[in-house]
Amino acid sequence: MRIILVGAAGKAGRAVHELMEARGHDIVTVGRTSGDVRCDISDPSQLARMWERAGQVDAVVSAAGEVPYAPLAELGGEDFESAWQQKALAQINLVRTGLDHVSERGSFTLISGIPSRDPIVSGAAAATVNGAIEAFVRAAAIEIAPRRINVISPSVFTESLDDFGDFFPGFVPVDVADVARGFQRAVEGASTGEVITLP
Repeated sequence: MRIILVGAAGKAGRAVHELMEARGHDIVTVGRTSGDVRCDISDPSQLARMWERAGQVDAVVSAAGEVPYAPLAELGGEDFESAWQQKALAQINLVRTGLDHVSERGSFTLISGIPSRDPIVSGAAAATVNGAIEAFVRAAAIEIAPRRINVISPSVFTESLDDFGDFFPGFVPVDVADVARGFQRAVEGASTGEVITLP
């Protein structure tokens, strides 16, 4: 399969790239500052140019998206707007604009995260946008068939505990290698409209 991988330079993206390339897939990497195609998917004009350069693909994988973590009393409207633009709307637009560029039985796999189902202190923005992404995937699945769409919802990465572990006390972390296998399941499997939780 020819797969476009957004966020290829991040922890999850690198693991997905390594696994899927080892399985013989042709990977087109996308990132803001590195990759085969440079693109900030939160910018509609850059997104349009990305599709022009990438051409037709069999699957779209998104391992990208930034959200602020801070107490609710300290989060301003601009923080929620940033989280929405960078993680939720960017991935929604990736799907909307990608429909004509993905093969008829191709797939989209997005990323959300555990705060949508297991809220944490300082995670209101993350929970909000992750929940929106998951709702979008369930709704889009019934309209884009036979193309498929799923979302990976991982716990905090084992490899990110130094940076984010204090936000997730007592949570079971997930290795990025296992996250990559979740993406593999979504791309190579048959499910659609599913929120794939890890662990």
